[in-house]
Amino acid sequence: MSKKTLVLGASLKPNRYSNYAIQRLVSNKNEVLAFGLTKGEVSGVEIDTELLPYKDVNTVTLYLNPKRQIEYYDYIVSLKPKRVIFNPGTENPELYKILKDNNIAFETACTLVLLSTNQY
Repeated sequence: MSKKTLVLGASLKPNRYSNYAIQRLVSNKNEVLAFGLTKGEVSGVEIDTELLPYKDVNTVTLYLNPKRQIEYYDYIVSLKPKRVIFNPGTENPELYKILKDNNIAFETACTLVLLSTNQY
């Protein structure tokens, strides 16, 4: 079943994990949205450079370090995702509390591992 996923911190650089995640999500038939600093395309997914009010987002998967996440707290909450995935290096207790206070599930995990083990 497709889970609409926003990759927050998407990169056009092919050696970045966010880039791999977009590719794997697409190949696993998930609807993928992407936000990053540089406009472009990865596996047919346009990377947006402005924060759009996406609807029905199931999952936000983070590829931003905790300091860079601060400016996106309100945005993430406004999307009302079912869950947020904190990939390695993105762990953030401050954001965990905000999500918990807004009844948004979260997990510290690796999107690529979840996809490869059919746990996504």
